[in-house]
Amino acid sequence: MTPASQAGPRVAFFGGSFDPPHLGHVAIAAAAQQALALDRVLFAPVGLQPLKPAGSSASFEDRVAMIRLAIAAHPGFELSLIDAPDSVGQRPNYTYDTLIELRQSLPSEAKLFLLLGADSFATLHQWHRSAELLFAADLIVASRPGENLGDLPSMLPDGVAIHAVAGNRYRLTNTAAGESALTILPDLHYDISATQLRAQIAGSTEQPPLLDPAVLEYIHTHGLYREPVTNRHPL
Repeated sequence: MTPASQAGPRVAFFGGSFDPPHLGHVAIAAAAQQALALDRVLFAPVGLQPLKPAGSSASFEDRVAMIRLAIAAHPGFELSLIDAPDSVGQRPNYTYDTLIELRQSLPSEAKLFLLLGADSFATLHQWHRSAELLFAADLIVASRPGENLGDLPSMLPDGVAIHAVAGNRYRLTNTAAGESALTILPDLHYDISATQLRAQIAGSTEQPPLLDPAVLEYIHTHGLYREPVTNRHPL
């Protein structure tokens, strides 16, 4: 155990569609786990993502099963059902609400982080209660090579200021004396499109594996992702 983890568990919430969960997701979580000495990374498939009203290709139950397979060999990685759909599947899952609920379930000495990709961070100003969300947990943002994060202040909601600390670490503040930390994890190779995944699922490509073999077998066994899709980045 590190001295940081002895002070209290360090827990990162990693939410998304995970449609399907691929090796890029695992790489992001592993990089964050190592860089921030995380004790737990919670993979939380979303029931209904507010900014993606069309929903996911695979059912919530299938995505849960695939995440279990994708993270089985990784100590400290856990499945979380905190963003499971409601009984009628109509209530959007808002990250701010989820973080508040998660914080209440953790020991008071726990350190909570929000892990997300740079593409999601760039849209964060559109999220529900985004100005408050930034102070509900410290942020970890994973960026791909060449991804432009040079103008971080422009990506933040009104009333939030950013201050450089050292290297890829920053401090966020607001006028209500709120404070949180932001860590950028640069140059992570996880640029995987849905088109690439479908090609690998269909066996029509020689590219390196993008999916855990157990996840790929589950997809084939359950007949998932057979329909054509546009080239989009799956979360």
